[in-house]
Amino acid sequence: MEPSTISSGTGTGQTSPAAPGQTIPKAGQAIPNLRDRIPKLEPRRRRQEPANPIPVPETPALPPRPDLSSLEFRTPVRRILLRKDHELFLASSTYNLILSFVFSLSESVADTPISAVKDSDLSESVRTILRILDDTEALCRESPPDDQGGSRFGNKTFRLFLDKVKQRGAQWHSSFSGGKLPEAAVAEASAYLNQSFGNRTRIDYGSGHELNFMMWLLCLYQLSVLDKFDFKALVLRVFARYLEVMRLIQMTYYLEPAGSHGVWGLDDYQFLPFLFGASQLLHHHFITPRAIHQELTLEEFGHDYLYLGQVAFVNSTKTVKGLRWHSPMLDDISSAKNWEKIEGGMRRMFVSEVLKKLPVMQHFLFGSLVPAAEGMSEPDPNALGNEEDEEEGGEVEVFDDNDGKRHVHQPTGWGDCCGIKVPSSLAAAEEMRKRGQVESLRRIPFD
Repeated sequence: MEPSTISSGTGTGQTSPAAPGQTIPKAGQAIPNLRDRIPKLEPRRRRQEPANPIPVPETPALPPRPDLSSLEFRTPVRRILLRKDHELFLASSTYNLILSFVFSLSESVADTPISAVKDSDLSESVRTILRILDDTEALCRESPPDDQGGSRFGNKTFRLFLDKVKQRGAQWHSSFSGGKLPEAAVAEASAYLNQSFGNRTRIDYGSGHELNFMMWLLCLYQLSVLDKFDFKALVLRVFARYLEVMRLIQMTYYLEPAGSHGVWGLDDYQFLPFLFGASQLLHHHFITPRAIHQELTLEEFGHDYLYLGQVAFVNSTKTVKGLRWHSPMLDDISSAKNWEKIEGGMRRMFVSEVLKKLPVMQHFLFGSLVPAAEGMSEPDPNALGNEEDEEEGGEVEVFDDNDGKRHVHQPTGWGDCCGIKVPSSLAAAEEMRKRGQVESLRRIPFD
C-alpha cells in the first residue's frame, strides 16, 4: 500500500507524505478550523500587592498646650525602666502627644520643597534655632578630632564638643522670648537638646537621639516659643539644618551607629528624613519612588527634598556602589507604586521601630513638658546616674521578644545589640578620602 499524501499547496500538483497520526481530509471534506482547537490567549493579569494588615497610624489631634503656671519644671529623667513601663507609655497621652507632633510636622510639608520656605517666612524663634545650630557647627569645627591612627570607632574629642554644647545651653535659651523663660524650664528643655547630638560615653548616634531633637522642639512648642504656623519651617529649614550639622558631626568624630541593623536597616543613623521626605513628594508629578536610583535626579533635587538628599548622603558614605548592595531595604521600598504607600509605611515604621522599640525608648527622658504616665517606675539616682554620662557595661538583661527572637541588652545600650561596638560606615568613607581613594567605590562583579 502506498503512503498517504497531501497536497503541498504549491499549485504544482506535487504531494507530500502525511505526518504520523495526521488525519487527511477526504476529497470534498472541509479542512477543520484550527482556531477552534487552539486555546484562547488572554492577557496576564497583574498580581495584586498583598494588603498590609497593619493600618497606617493616623495623626491624633494636637492637645492644648499646658498651663505653665501649673507645671513644676524639672530635669527630665528616664522612667522606662521595666517592660511594664514601656507598655504604660504606649497607652499614655504622652505617646499620643509625640505622634501628634511628629505627624503634624510631616503633614505640614506635604507636596512642599525646601525652597518654598523663604527667609521672610521665618519667625524670630525659628531664626534663633537656626543660629543655635550655626553655633553648634562652629563648636564642632573648633574641636577637631584627635588622630587615632585610622580607627573607625568613635573619636573621644566628641566628648569635648558635647561639653561645649552643654555649657552654651543657658545662653542659647536666654535668646528665646527675650530671656523670659523660667530658669527651670530652660534646664528641662536643654536636656533634650544636649541628647540630640549623640551619647557622650558611647560616642554613638541613632534614631533615639534624633527623637530627642524633636522633643526639644516639642518643649519649645509647649512653652509657646513656637507655634503651629512654624511647623513647615521647623521641618524644611530647622530639621534640614540639623541634618547638615549632624552629618558634619558624624563624619568629624566617626560616631558609631546606635543599634545598627547593618545593610538590613533603613539607615544607620536617621529615620525622620524618610518620613518627612516622603510627605514632601506625596503627589509629585514626575519624581517617582524609583527616582532614587537616578544619580542626576538625586543631584538636581536632593537639596530640595529630604528623602532624596538622605539617599544621596547614604550613597556617598558607602564603599560599595549600588543601593541594592549597601541599602537593600531602601532599594525594596523604591518599588512601591507611589509616595503615598511609602509615606504610610514610614508612619508604621516610626511607631514600630522607634516608639515601640524598648531598646530605644528605655533611654527616653520625661519631665513636666513631656510627662511620664502614672504608674511608671521612679528613677533611682544612685543606680542610674546621668543618662549622658552613664558608664558602659552593667547588668545584662536576656529576654525573648514576641517573635521568639533572643535579645541580650545592657541597661546602657541604645540598640538591639547593646554594648557591642559597631564601627562607623562614615569612618570607612572618610578614611578612603584621606588616602585619595574617593573614586575607588567597588562594584559587585555581577552588578
